Amino acid sequence: MTQPTDIPAQAERASGWRTIRKVAPDLWPREQPWVKRRVVLAMLALVASKLIAVYTPILYKEAVDALAKEGVPTIALGAVGLTVAYGVARIFNTGLQQLRDAIFAPVAQRALRRLALETFTHIHRLSMRYHISRKTGGLSRIIERGVKGVEFLLRFLLFSVGPLILELTLVAVILTVLFDAWYLLIVAVTIALYVWFTFKVTEWRVQLRREMNDQDTDANQKAIDSLLNYETVKYFGAEDREAARYDVAMRGYERAALKTAYSLAFLNFGQSLLITLGLIGVMVLAAIGVQNGTLTVGDFVMVNAYMIQITIPLNFLGTVYREIRQALVDMGEMFDLLEQPQEVSDKPGAPALKITGGRVELDDVRFSYNPDREILKGVSLAAPAGQSVAIVGATGSGKSTIGRLLFRFYDVTGGAIRIDGQDIRDVTQESLHAVIGVVPQDTVLFNDTIRYNIAYGRDGVSTEEIEDAARAAQIHDFISSLPDGYDTQVGERGLKLSGGEKQRVGIARTLLKNPPILLLDEATSALDSHTEQEIKGALARAGEGRTVITIAHRLSTIAEADCIVVLNAGEVVEQGTHADLLARGGRYATLWRRQQSDSDAA
Repeated sequence: MTQPTDIPAQAERASGWRTIRKVAPDLWPREQPWVKRRVVLAMLALVASKLIAVYTPILYKEAVDALAKEGVPTIALGAVGLTVAYGVARIFNTGLQQLRDAIFAPVAQRALRRLALETFTHIHRLSMRYHISRKTGGLSRIIERGVKGVEFLLRFLLFSVGPLILELTLVAVILTVLFDAWYLLIVAVTIALYVWFTFKVTEWRVQLRREMNDQDTDANQKAIDSLLNYETVKYFGAEDREAARYDVAMRGYERAALKTAYSLAFLNFGQSLLITLGLIGVMVLAAIGVQNGTLTVGDFVMVNAYMIQITIPLNFLGTVYREIRQALVDMGEMFDLLEQPQEVSDKPGAPALKITGGRVELDDVRFSYNPDREILKGVSLAAPAGQSVAIVGATGSGKSTIGRLLFRFYDVTGGAIRIDGQDIRDVTQESLHAVIGVVPQDTVLFNDTIRYNIAYGRDGVSTEEIEDAARAAQIHDFISSLPDGYDTQVGERGLKLSGGEKQRVGIARTLLKNPPILLLDEATSALDSHTEQEIKGALARAGEGRTVITIAHRLSTIAEADCIVVLNAGEVVEQGTHADLLARGGRYATLWRRQQSDSDAA
């Protein structure tokens, strides 16, 4: 149920004022005077172009009267001179508009870059809970549309409404002074009806466009989801099923896009009708004046020129309003994203984690992903500095959850996790992440080279260090055998490599990081027995002098651990060395015998 205090914020979001309020400071930032200078220069160019634009039809009138030999010329140039002056004025008007855009372009691009970076950074700060529920395709499209709207919105704030009002006011004053109030009345009524019609229809179209955006996001998400799961699609022969699923989403987009196109045609026709009726009205008055001898042919042409001249910004107003409403919708979605709260955040003034040995301790840790189902139920264990502790248990017992909590993807709901006596909630996440190296169960690689993926472990490493890490992970010889060696592209999510090869690249990456605490989450699960033995040796050497926490399902991989902790349904049921636990004949011994018999049967 919506709380009363939320209503003003929701109204502000709906109206677009939130977006304007967030973007407007980019036009006048406190600590960047160059932006202010460019904004002022752009405004000067704008005002100069508007003054020239308003004076241009008067030159046109003088040229026509000179050719028709009517009236008393106010400018002593002659027909040819007036024609040249008219052309020069138009050139200056266009040139000043382009100069304005060129001056302002760095301001808009700076804002676009700043907002894109802020959004990208914020997304990385959001919790694991958000990222496992998000839709990558839809998210990328929201960012793309939102960032594109930044430049347009800034131009609107600076170059649209104020200058439009200035130009319409100047034209209205000229028509009143040079002619009479009837011209002003017709122009004012035309503008009022045009603005009312444009705003009303555009508000309706915004709803249609929002529906089209939703369908577009849905279709894009389905396409990316299907492509990311290419192998699964092939395994189940589901190409036609995926195409049909995508087509359903595109059909929805097609319907919404057609509604948007039809409504645009209606809007354009209505705007053209109103402008044409206003144009006919003032032209009829001017024609009557010419017939009566109170106006010249030049006056008739000038009235027409002014009406056409105000038609252009009015048409622009219609376009601008449509695009601005759309930009506000697009950017509103992006700002909604920026306002997603960080579930896991640093405490104000949190210090960096200080490592004195690397002791890891879980003290009565409780955690649940959902309030109605507790995963960890008071887990207590300790990994002394420089020792290896293995955590084992059946699927769903909470093993991997402990790894996520240690890295602080989530915060515990009860108890505490400490490293060298420091609660990890009291230190910065950056310092925490810096001291823990993780080799996950499923290593995901960037769509780049093997070199890039290994070097990702630590910034600014040398080729020698990369190769040493690869040797330690038993993958250097394989990489060297490839035609492109370390410059081999691994493909999307590393799909060009086998599971074992990906895992070894992941191990090399973590070894390169050289952390004091090592977290191995089923690190050898994708490897064959022979390679597993080689990797076990490499990981054992890598773990020397470090605290190693191994989360394992295959018990043969952790038999040499200093301590083995057995979890069952989120609780510690046994802990001790491999020999102690076998002698005890409890749950660990049962799991060991079962796995040994499965291995013998295989």
